[in-house]
Amino acid sequence: MSARPCVRVASLASVARASPRRAAADKPVAVTRERVLARHAPASADASASASTIDLPAIYSAPEGSREAEVLAKLRRIIDPDFGEDIVNCGFVKALNIDDANGAVLFAIELTTPACPVKAEFERQAKAFVMELEWVRKVNVTMTAQPARNNAPETVEGLRRVSHIIAVSSCKGGVGKSTTAVNMAYTLAMMGAKVGILDADVYGPSLPTMISPEVPVLQMNKETGAITPVEYEGVKVVSFGFAGQGSAIMRGPMVSGLINQLLTTTDWGELDYLILDMPPGTGDIQLTLCQVVPITAAVVVTTPQKLAFIDVEKGVRMFAKLAVPCVSVVENMSYFEVDGVRHKPFGEGSGAAICSQYGVPNLFKMPIVPELSACGDTGRPLVLRDPTCATSSLYQEVAASVVREVSKLNSGKKPRVDIDPGYGGAFRVEIPGENDGKAFWVSAKKVRMSDTSARIKGSNESPDRLMNGAPIPEDIAPIEMSVIGNYAMSITWPDGLNQVAAFTTLASLERLPQRAS
Repeated sequence: MSARPCVRVASLASVARASPRRAAADKPVAVTRERVLARHAPASADASASASTIDLPAIYSAPEGSREAEVLAKLRRIIDPDFGEDIVNCGFVKALNIDDANGAVLFAIELTTPACPVKAEFERQAKAFVMELEWVRKVNVTMTAQPARNNAPETVEGLRRVSHIIAVSSCKGGVGKSTTAVNMAYTLAMMGAKVGILDADVYGPSLPTMISPEVPVLQMNKETGAITPVEYEGVKVVSFGFAGQGSAIMRGPMVSGLINQLLTTTDWGELDYLILDMPPGTGDIQLTLCQVVPITAAVVVTTPQKLAFIDVEKGVRMFAKLAVPCVSVVENMSYFEVDGVRHKPFGEGSGAAICSQYGVPNLFKMPIVPELSACGDTGRPLVLRDPTCATSSLYQEVAASVVREVSKLNSGKKPRVDIDPGYGGAFRVEIPGENDGKAFWVSAKKVRMSDTSARIKGSNESPDRLMNGAPIPEDIAPIEMSVIGNYAMSITWPDGLNQVAAFTTLASLERLPQRAS
């Protein structure tokens, strides 16, 4: 049974009587009206609105001919845009309350994130569809959120209540990474999420210039050693630039330790998203950040020219090696418009190449507009100064893509790739929505040859060669493999190549005959 990235439908009225342990939400629960009425008797809609729905079981059906069944039938018209299934079949309905005497229906739509981009649309549809029933005079829909928790070690006290950690990375300076991180963070906050930002560039912190908090100094609790972040417009912010020492002049190991301290000893409180504004490069600092905490996903920032692509490609491979999925590419400085004509002073193709070669599902091309850099220089991000402009709308799309892809990572059936020793070491591949959901096989050599970056250094050899120039053997087998989110897998080959193979690429390869079971 697939699970919804953004929503679950539940009643809030029975929370006070719910078990302290989570119910078996994945099992279908048939419910009679008598049971619903007995369990759900809220004093008022307002009283139930603040309750949690985490312990309530999912409901997939109700007795035929009952009013509960009529309500569920209406809710089945709400289609999940990512999975293409209705919210009842996806298992989001947990319970509902029907007041026959007053013709009132009460239920909640439980979000896995407050920033779900279809939140308002789901609420509107739920009310409208249920109100179509002749006996219904009132519909009360309560929107709540139930985000998943990260897998940070218990020793990392400050991150225990942080749900998702998003890295914004470029591996190359000067491409607008911090601008992307800050505007995306404030867009997520405007969508209803609780957000924090860590400026991890100790050598050249950007946040002190890009935002203007009233108290621009980090505080530390002398008893616990916890750092209290700076706040600006509802977003918690930590930067070495707010430590009162400007930028740092120190060696790499010291910087890694400092960033580790800023990240893990800060009292972030409850956050839906913690945005890591990564420093340029793929060295010790970046590896430390990726290894100390469980990064949920990464957003890659680039510019159109080939030089940027070369550096950003290294970052994508680094994240792949660490099993961190890259969910979106933001191509800054893509174009500017004059009299309706788009001009591309830096060429084009870097962002599209990253998405194509590495299976990243989202690409956003940001224009060159004076207001964007001016807002960054004056301490108030563009999405706050002018939230309705065209560029701010693009940042809304970027933020929505992060919410959507992160939710997919937490839900639904995942792709699977295994080595089949009984089929000559072929790759056995299962991709949801591909081949009618059935497994298919491709040869390991074909997978290796699909990586067009596998070239001998300084030559134009075709990808049928190992890194040392020798031909790829027919029986080549990977040393290590891991699935990266829902879009690709990381493969380490014997000659040292670390390949990122997009599932779209695997699906396009010549397939071996179906193996008899």
